[in-house]
Amino acid sequence: MGRNKFSQQEIDQIAKLLHKKDTVNRARQKEIRHKLRVDYGFNISDYNEQGRAFGEADLQAAINRGAITLVDEATAAAMRERMARQREADEARWAAEAAKTTDTWQQAMKEWEAWEQGEKQQ
Repeated sequence: MGRNKFSQQEIDQIAKLLHKKDTVNRARQKEIRHKLRVDYGFNISDYNEQGRAFGEADLQAAINRGAITLVDEATAAAMRERMARQREADEARWAAEAAKTTDTWQQAMKEWEAWEQGEKQQ
């Protein structure tokens, strides 16, 4: 799930991207949806029925029904900063876990090679 609080400036940018999404090919639509998720924390699937297109009118409807809340720019900036810190912490944790896995894999490979050498000598 993404964010549900956005500044008016963010909503304007999201609306432009949604408009653009409706006018481009499938590959470009995928890029726009990615930009919405990564840059704005906006997941279309949080606000619409699965399999249905989501456009500017749907965005406004989500605001009107209270699914999306408008906040001031300072609050939105603080939310973006908090998301960026969380993303950095997640990436650091994933990198540390990957390093452990790599070390474990390399150790297992050394043990395998030693075992193979022992089998060949017998």
